[in-house]
Amino acid sequence: MSLPEIVAHLRALEQEAGREAGSARLVAVTKGQTLESIERHVLAHGTYPLGEGRAQELRDKAAERPDWEWHYIGPLQRNKIKYLRPVTLVHAIEAVWQAEAIAEAAQKWGHAPDLLLQLHNGEEQKHGVPADELAETLKSVRETGLTVRGLMVMAPDFGEDLTQAETETRILRLFTDTARHAHDLGLSELSMGMSGDYPLAVRAGATLVRVGRSLFT
Repeated sequence: MSLPEIVAHLRALEQEAGREAGSARLVAVTKGQTLESIERHVLAHGTYPLGEGRAQELRDKAAERPDWEWHYIGPLQRNKIKYLRPVTLVHAIEAVWQAEAIAEAAQKWGHAPDLLLQLHNGEEQKHGVPADELAETLKSVRETGLTVRGLMVMAPDFGEDLTQAETETRILRLFTDTARHAHDLGLSELSMGMSGDYPLAVRAGATLVRVGRSLFT
């Protein structure tokens, strides 16, 4: 699907869910794509935030196009913090030390990105903050002086043991639970849904959907 087709689909999904048009914003996942490809497939159709999951790739692309809006959506290691200078939003904060390191670097940069806390999705090998630790983590992260705008979650891989309907039911439950946690914490931003499950995310209240593969095929 082209970007205009995906955006039209988002608008239709919003209408079906009784949501305001434009309340689910597309984040174009651009890892592995050239600047020329990003311009052709994404930015030729309007201004959209660009999500990078590899810190060095983010560094190199943003050095050439600092005027584009960059988000960081990947796992964050200490030695990669220095590459986040051009970023406006970090989607996947899972530990207080990450926020502390960003806050320290931001003093040198003269500006700081906003943050999302990544909720653990129950999958053993995945990253994230357990649901029962969200409130305490949020409090500690805010003490760094950085702004936390919301939550992010990734749907787990349920394997082949479940039917499609069962898988979709579980993913929708995860997205709905994430929206409830955000509401309880007074947070408004929800980064949920990727190429294969963003319709469920919009239904559950996602404000940011991360779509990559569909945009470039």
